[in-house]
Amino acid sequence: MNAKGRVHKFGDNVDTDVIIPARYLNTASHKELAAHCMEDIDATFVGKVQQGDIMVAEKNFGCGSSREHAPIAIKASGISCVIASTFARIFYRNAINIGLPILECDEAAKEIRDGDVVSVNFDTGVITDETTGKTYQAEPFPEFIQNIISKGGLINSIL
Repeated sequence: MNAKGRVHKFGDNVDTDVIIPARYLNTASHKELAAHCMEDIDATFVGKVQQGDIMVAEKNFGCGSSREHAPIAIKASGISCVIASTFARIFYRNAINIGLPILECDEAAKEIRDGDVVSVNFDTGVITDETTGKTYQAEPFPEFIQNIISKGGLINSIL
């Protein structure tokens, strides 16, 4: 399993209220959630993101409220993977549960720049910044998590 796309870069402590503002939580529509993803931190995000792009952030990504809406909005916007220095634990689990691949790699999160093209090999955990040629090593997913993600989330993996 692999991903490749242009990077959308964010900093520390990007919380779930910024990922998908609470005023939009009255819908279960993934398309509607995606339309408002990141709008309070980058009003142009939805217009810039292309299918397969990669989100990179620094520490404590996904902190705040425990809501599956946040990783759903990210995934539905077209983001194929999130790389961060660290993730809030509940966001980490929610992302896996809905089939959004996420990797912790502090060095990559700090060095990769907005607009770089990055590829990720989820089997090995190797992150390659194709713009700079630099590679980074993240911890690859265990087989059971790879299975959940490849099937599109926890529910699909047990059906």
